[in-house]
Amino acid sequence: MALQCGIVGLPNVGKSTLFNCLSNAKAQAANFPFCTIEPNIGVITVPDDRLTVLEKLVKPERVIPTTVEIVDIAGLVKGASKGEGLGNKFLANIRETNAIIHVLRCFDDPNVIHVDGSINPVRDKEIIDTELQLKDLETIDSKIKRVEKQAKTGNDKEAKKAYEVLLQVKNVLEQGKSARATHLSESDMPYIADCCLLTIKPVLYVCNVDEASVKTGNKYIKAVKEAVKDENAEVLVITAQMEAEIASLETYEERQLFLADMGLQEPGVNKLIKAAYRILSLQTYFTAGVKEVRAWTIIKGMTAPQAAGVIHTDFEKGFIRAEVIKYADFVALGSETACKEAGKMGIEGKEYVVNDGDMMHFRFNV
Repeated sequence: MALQCGIVGLPNVGKSTLFNCLSNAKAQAANFPFCTIEPNIGVITVPDDRLTVLEKLVKPERVIPTTVEIVDIAGLVKGASKGEGLGNKFLANIRETNAIIHVLRCFDDPNVIHVDGSINPVRDKEIIDTELQLKDLETIDSKIKRVEKQAKTGNDKEAKKAYEVLLQVKNVLEQGKSARATHLSESDMPYIADCCLLTIKPVLYVCNVDEASVKTGNKYIKAVKEAVKDENAEVLVITAQMEAEIASLETYEERQLFLADMGLQEPGVNKLIKAAYRILSLQTYFTAGVKEVRAWTIIKGMTAPQAAGVIHTDFEKGFIRAEVIKYADFVALGSETACKEAGKMGIEGKEYVVNDGDMMHFRFNV
């Protein structure tokens, strides 16, 4: 699925270093602003231990994991909403993504310059928030002008509802908050969908720290967590430089030894990728056979025909039924045949909502 997370942040906070750890695409990581001018897109494998388990049980010819796209977007400065720096390009690029990974510098290092001359991740966060909020406010005001007359003078209920929802969002933005803080229902969302608001997107905050702070934390991380406590957003702690060292090691064994020496269970980028998957509201189902075991990405809430359509549109068009085995049952019993014999295979129709980890086999006719 072509859903993307955009990595954003001020210049020199570690965005491109982090992106390089995530992807084989090598964004230029340099100690000066705007070293990433065009957005770099990396197709990132989503770590999933369930695939390893299925591989041992099924012994397929190949295993194909699922992926998520990460976009490294140019650094932003004050005034971006008015076109300062690379503002227009930044805002256009972020508008095309589905969620935001906001990298914040939470380490001291006199050798790495900060665009504002001092380390203050909360201030940095607010700079970007403000620029995005100002752009959204401009967008909302423009739409209000279009619907206001019709909402106030006519009998168009849809126009009145749209005007009401737009005013709610405008009020939140004018308070210096992001649009995602507006308490909107699902039925309200269509009225602002065409606005493509930047601050309505889900966000994940990544605190880039020094090695010592990755386990113990520091004052900057505490300040960030306090600042975002009302946003319903995740906060991850990562050492981008250390992640780069891990990524440069050639073998899995070398990486595991490095992690063990650092007292860590898994690379921070693995946690980041999983978190990106979550904030995009994605989940995984599996297909398994002797040819291949494969993970497929779907949006939470998709029905069986929609999930089938991810494999091929013909599967959705000609959907008849889905044969479903729960992952836990498959692992416990060891095979599809054993699950059938134990009555653990469900036959599901068009209304079935796929669960994370479902093992699916689709019957269709075109």
